[in-house]
Amino acid sequence: MGLLDGKKLLITGVLMDSSIAFHVARLAQQEGAEVVLTSFGRQLRLTETIAKRLPAAAPVVQLDATSTEDLDALADRVREHVDHLDGVVHSIGFAPQSVMGGNFLTGQWDDVATALHVSAYSLKALAVAAHPLLGRGSSIVGLTFDARYAWPVYDWMGVAKAAFEATSRYLARDLGPEGIRVNLVAAGPVKTTAAKSIPGFQALDEGWPKRSPLGWDASDPEPTARAVAALLSDWFPATTGEIVHVDGGFHAMGL
Repeated sequence: MGLLDGKKLLITGVLMDSSIAFHVARLAQQEGAEVVLTSFGRQLRLTETIAKRLPAAAPVVQLDATSTEDLDALADRVREHVDHLDGVVHSIGFAPQSVMGGNFLTGQWDDVATALHVSAYSLKALAVAAHPLLGRGSSIVGLTFDARYAWPVYDWMGVAKAAFEATSRYLARDLGPEGIRVNLVAAGPVKTTAAKSIPGFQALDEGWPKRSPLGWDASDPEPTARAVAALLSDWFPATTGEIVHVDGGFHAMGL
């Protein structure tokens, strides 16, 4: 038996085979899970192409996490492939470059609002949309970048991640009585497509391996994907509202 044997999972954010979400999907299938992916717009065809690189075929359903229409239709779209869900992976994030890369003070509300909507509110929206398919023992796992600090160049995306982390705790509070767990994985910098879109991303990456007791390989998403898979499993039955750091130990070291 695999760690996720028989589980049915909804995984967002598979864009490239370098995506953390892609590696979560790959590991999940290897550990016995059935996987449904989401994508939307121009990215839909790309996700369908990348999905063919998984160990097994995975259907892709339309979901723009900022679209009320898509969110309302999500449960029915997923039911075309599986009758319920045991887990949901939130790997959604976006901020206009105008509010990153040193533009904190000049960021305008419309662009900040976009970052907060896509990168924070979407966790609540996705949880509510998937809620009809989730039962006792199910798990929602999101990906964050430790929002306790003001990082170089991250700016309003860092603020959005702080809101994202708070949202996960409130979801844990409200969904816990139904036996639904909500946890996050705080990864170190990983060279995904999303990361490369951050102006000055190298400012986050530089020095991370030296500061991390275990070292850190920003080109390897596997450790992060394994943590997500573990939280989706039944091995954390009494853990919710938690942020698990997968960063080589960087978060625990002083300056």
